Amino acid sequence: MHEVDLTHLNWRKSSYSSGNGQCVEAAFLREAVATRDSKDPQSPALVFRTDGWSSFISAIKQGHFPG
Repeated sequence: MHEVDLTHLNWRKSSYSSGNGQCVEAAFLREAVATRDSKDPQSPALVFRTDGWSSFISAIKQGHFPG
């Protein structure tokens, strides 16, 4: 496992974020997607392979994780 410098990335919040401070931010790399807690951007980020992230987003859109 190797470390990736995430400080230069363009972090984005979902347009569906409510602004209550409980948001997840995502940054897109060549072969991965990094995610972090918007309340604590200095905390460790979770990094997922792009195929895993795509599957996760697809499952959300299909309603597999009802709110």
